Amino acid sequence: MINGVLGQSTVTDLARAEEWYTRLFDREPDSRPMDGLLEWHLGDGFGVQVWSEADRAGRSSIVLVETDLDAVATRLAAAGVDHDGAQPGGGARVLQLTDPDGNRVVITGA
Repeated sequence: MINGVLGQSTVTDLARAEEWYTRLFDREPDSRPMDGLLEWHLGDGFGVQVWSEADRAGRSSIVLVETDLDAVATRLAAAGVDHDGAQPGGGARVLQLTDPDGNRVVITGA
């Protein structure tokens, strides 16, 4: 039985990615399990890993579900994370983000 999931994003510059994802999650990584890997534990059994893998960088996509999309959009704008605001999409609303390597992070919610 599966009891957790870790979304992954691959990047060229781990320090630059750490700065961006720290602004995204409003906190430093929860762990550094090995060289070239950062982890944010977002809840019981789920989170996001950011890997330094230059040859695969920029091809990742992560979808996160948030309870208050407008509050997240406001917080991210204040933190310097560029976006076009929440848009309708997929029967809900989505906030589309792109990390410095071009990986897509989509936040969906009400």
